[in-house]
Amino acid sequence: MAAAKKAVLGPLVGAVDQGTSSTRFLVFNSKTAELLSHHQVEIKQEFPREGWVEQDPKEILQSVYECIEKTCEKLGQLNIDISNIKAIGVSNQRETTVVWDKLTGEPLYNAVVWLDLRTQSTVENLYKRIPGNNNFVKSKTGLPLSTYFSAVKLRWLLDNVRKVQKAVEENRALFGTIDSWLIWSLTGGVNGGVHCTDVTNASRTMLFNIHSLEWDKELCDFFGIPMEILPNVRSSSEIYGLMKAGALEGMPISGCLGDQSAALVGQMCFQDGQAKNTYGTGCFLLCNTGHKCVFSEHGLLTTVAYKLGRDKPVYYALEGSVAIAGAVIRWLRDNLGIIKSSEEIEKLAKEVGTSYGCYFVPAFSGLYAPYWEPSARGIICGLTQFTNKCHIAFAALEAVCFQTREILDAMNRDCGIPLSHLQVDGGMTSNKILMQLQADILYIPVVKPSMPETTALGAAVAAGAAEGVGVWSLEPEDLSAVTMEWFEPQINAEESEIRYSTWKKAVMKSMGWVTTQSPESGIP
Repeated sequence: MAAAKKAVLGPLVGAVDQGTSSTRFLVFNSKTAELLSHHQVEIKQEFPREGWVEQDPKEILQSVYECIEKTCEKLGQLNIDISNIKAIGVSNQRETTVVWDKLTGEPLYNAVVWLDLRTQSTVENLYKRIPGNNNFVKSKTGLPLSTYFSAVKLRWLLDNVRKVQKAVEENRALFGTIDSWLIWSLTGGVNGGVHCTDVTNASRTMLFNIHSLEWDKELCDFFGIPMEILPNVRSSSEIYGLMKAGALEGMPISGCLGDQSAALVGQMCFQDGQAKNTYGTGCFLLCNTGHKCVFSEHGLLTTVAYKLGRDKPVYYALEGSVAIAGAVIRWLRDNLGIIKSSEEIEKLAKEVGTSYGCYFVPAFSGLYAPYWEPSARGIICGLTQFTNKCHIAFAALEAVCFQTREILDAMNRDCGIPLSHLQVDGGMTSNKILMQLQADILYIPVVKPSMPETTALGAAVAAGAAEGVGVWSLEPEDLSAVTMEWFEPQINAEESEIRYSTWKKAVMKSMGWVTTQSPESGIP
């Protein structure tokens, strides 16, 4: 009987969630937002030199196809007809830069990942060209000039990779962030693939004017980027094209959001002042500021939150970005070998229940918000003979929470209205010790939805609500109530403050480690 009941679920929506460390495809019921099935594949990261982080765009694309096929098989086993899937949304790691050949469909170089630091000297050279009294880059884009964003990665590729230069000269090159590469490939690639991106991803390239919502000629000239290689910018919710291969051939791709915007939508933060924090490879706290751009005085970014339809208004957000969150757990696993799986860290931390005065600043890629200090490097300090791997594991979790606290403090100062609680999502939120620590260190409740896949849910919402699909209602009364788990602070405020101020001392010690490009990390 149950099987027969499952077969009549009504319209379903799929979501590709292409993150830094893995790719997933998830399928949701558009009426209840229930997750029906999913499949996940880990993605390799390559570190060809110190500070360089690359991925293979073809491996990323292949992983998307694999996740779609496997999820469809799983739905079949559940007796769910895949023809009920009415649309597909895409959410992606942002800023990661791909240049490919539009005639062969081949990438011209590996994807340069958002965490990559090779562009430090490119950034320094560009800095010298910004007029002292007029930072037009920041005022147009909402972003500080940093290795983090796509324009400087693209500039590096144009300067250093002959295949890219040649393809641009011969009018064969296309540039995109991961969403563009996927949508172009999934909608046919060399056979009529759609070269587009959405406003949220475009707003992370540093080439996009967040006020006019267009590629900006002055910015493109400043970075020396030919405008003809850029994708068309569309809203986050409209039909871009149809799937041209695989189990879901003919299905519209109708939602596209950078992962952090997708999580904001998936957490239903549609009101001015609502905020969420996503714990993934990095940590990203976004606060919806409504129809107005709020420029930060405290090191946060101003970015496009979403635009859910061609004729719908644009919403903006303030964002605090932490480069290393889940990545520190992966580092403890892969580089130090003190855990065999990411889940083990909770067990180690639980054993001691304290870092015993050990503090960890995981500034592997410099410090992002609120410092924007590329010279910082990771440090572990406060070590004694008593310190063991359990204390280091605990300190690593604490570091994620302290970094979030710094961003929350900055956001409270910029917005003037302190958050009463923090909505959280992402892979790391399954770690109960981390969630409790976060509540203790922020000294406000931390609220986690029972279904933590809010990034994928946001992409599904955008796809299902698109004009021409219309299976997902965005009316407040129709947005299904999600059950939440609350973590209340359990320590006294004074203890929380002492731990936080000691950690800030450690942050100061992490700065200024890299003074000039060392030869082994230099550019070829």
